[in-house]
Order: sequence, then C-alpha cells, then structure tokens
Amino acid sequence: MVGIENNRGMKYFLFGSLYFSEGLMVAITTVATSLYLREKGVSIPITTLIVGIVNIPWMLKFVWGPVIDFFIKFGRKPFIILGGALTVSCMFLVSFLDPGTSLLPFTLLIFLSHVGIGFIDVSADAWAIDVSTDKDRGKINGSMFAGQYSAWAIGAALFPYIGSQYGYHFVYLINALLILLILLFPFVVKEIVKGKVKEKIASLVVKEFKTKTVLLIALFSPLVFMNEGIMSFIVPIYMRDGLGLSDVQIGFIAMVLPVFLAIGSLVGGVLTDRIGRKSALYLFIGFNIVCTASLIFVDSWWKLSIIYGMIGFFMGGHSTVSCALFMDVTNPRIGATQYGIFTGIANVGLNGAGMITGSLAVTLGFARTFLYAAWVFGPALLVLYFIRIKKRP
Repeated sequence: MVGIENNRGMKYFLFGSLYFSEGLMVAITTVATSLYLREKGVSIPITTLIVGIVNIPWMLKFVWGPVIDFFIKFGRKPFIILGGALTVSCMFLVSFLDPGTSLLPFTLLIFLSHVGIGFIDVSADAWAIDVSTDKDRGKINGSMFAGQYSAWAIGAALFPYIGSQYGYHFVYLINALLILLILLFPFVVKEIVKGKVKEKIASLVVKEFKTKTVLLIALFSPLVFMNEGIMSFIVPIYMRDGLGLSDVQIGFIAMVLPVFLAIGSLVGGVLTDRIGRKSALYLFIGFNIVCTASLIFVDSWWKLSIIYGMIGFFMGGHSTVSCALFMDVTNPRIGATQYGIFTGIANVGLNGAGMITGSLAVTLGFARTFLYAAWVFGPALLVLYFIRIKKRP
C-alpha cells in the first residue's frame, strides 16, 4: 500500500487522477451528449435541459456528504470505489441506448452515472481536507482542478471525433473503460482513517452555518460558478448553430476551454497560497468579466478560440481559489458534509444557469446571453467584499 500523508507528490497525483474521472464525465455531458442529442434532432432548449438534469446529482452533495460522514469510521476510500462502480456500470449500459428512441432511459442512466461520480467527488474532497494544510491546500485544489480540466480537454477533442467516426454509443463505452482504469489507483493507496467516532452531523452543521462568514460563503458559492455553467453549456451549441462548425471542429475548439482551465487552476492554486483568497479572486473574476463580455465580438473560429482560452484561464483560477476558500472554513469533523454543501450549492448556480441557457439563447440571441454571463459576476463580487476570512484554530 502507498502512503500519501507525508508525500505531497502522491497527494497531488491521487486527487488529480480522481478529478480526472470527473472531467471525463463533464466532457461526456457538456460536449458529447449535447452534440449527440442535436444529431438526433433534439431541440436546443431540450438539449440544455437534459444536460442540466443529468448534472443534478452535483447539486445533491449535501445528501452524499452526510452519508459519507455518518460512516466516517470506514474512511473515504470505500465510497470512492462504490461510486466508481456505479458510474462505470451506467456508462457501459448507456452505450447500448439510442436517445432518438429511448430518451428517458438514456437520460436516467447518465443521471445515475453522475450519482456515482458525485460520491467520488465528495469522498475525494473530504479525504483532501483530512490530509491537507493551509500551506498546500491551494496547490492540492490546483492539482484536482487541473486533473478535471485536463480530462475535459481530452474528452472534448476525442469524444466528438470518435462519435462522428464510429458512433456516439462507442464514446460512452470508452468513457466507462477509462474511469475503470483510474479507479485502480485508490486500491493501492493507504488511507489513515482519522475519524473513529460517528459525529453528530446535524448539530455541527447548524453550529457552523450560524456564523456570518460561513453564510456569506454559502451565498457566494452559487454566484461565482454561474458564469461557468452558462459558458460550458452554450458555447458548444453556439459553435454548431451560430458559427456552423462540424462536430470535429467543435471538439478541438471546445478543448481550448479546459486546457486553459487546467493552466489557470495550477496558477490560481500557487497564487492564492501566496497572496490570499480574496485578492486572487478579485484578479481572476475581474479579468473574466472583460473576456466573457468580449464574446459579443466573435464572428470566427479563431476569435472564439483566443477569447475562450482566456476565459478558461481566469475561470480555472477563480474556481480553484473559491474551493480553497470553502476548505478553509470547513470543519474537518464534518468535512464531506459541510464542503459538500458549499460545492453542492455552487453546482446549483452552475447547473441552474446552464439549464436555462438554451432558452435564453433562443429568446435573446447568443450575444445577449454572453453579456448576461458576464453580468452574473457582479453579485458575486458584492458578496465577496463582505466576507471576512479568519483562519481556523
């Protein structure tokens, strides 16, 4: 068994690889599934609605977290294995379905695969809280998001190519095999279980969320991720319906966002450990507002690629810093639950904004939708101003 407690390199690799599996699922839903449904003649509003529905398990981290904390004496690793088994099984089964004729079971299986990946996510977050410190928490978050975004980039480029050449059903089968390979590593990692006693989860959660700082961060979390939801849902569709690009072209340009998300995550993780959480957030969010609004001037693939890459860099930075901030104020005794609430609410903002993006684009047009994506950062910055961060003793 491999120990990670005193080995930063192994920490980064473990959590980066677990988030890599999550990134594959992001690519499956936001890129492959969107293109697959459009290929089958599903309308834009229904396509973004379905993508939002299958992502609902990411909003339910407040459900998965207490389950993991309730069985804290067994550690975090067993839930990673169980969640992975569910995801792999559902991805395998969905590869045999045609959404053109079996849209409901197709949607249900992808939904359940995200339930499994949700358990991986919450368990990995709680494990990271258990083994991280203030000095490496930003870098651990950087490695996690870099892993997620790298997988998203690979999937964004690879999945549309495979789908256009061999059929999209084959994409889901390959995704199942890739996640299965990733889950082999946690089997050989030794987890030192630190929580031996079952916690009084409800009372601890109530106590934590009575504090002003925790409440403000809970309000900040959905606001800061709404832009990412709008961008990740609408841009692949914009490339197809607005610029008239092919699936293969869309895949390679869609890869630009997660590539720069990964770079931005690593930079954000290092920067925030040096200059603090709020300063880093002001920088990354401010630049992202300008870049997102600049999308209204895009009328060609190369302009989109440049601006999309810049958005990805700044988005990766503020996502990493935000999650490091969530970890800073999370009580390790209820790590899975409290951090799961923060990130679950964040995903309500991300996924909720994404779900209505198709309807916004049809009603208002792509340009105004991009302006709304920039505007949503305003309330986030206002709440951030009032957050006062104190280190947990």
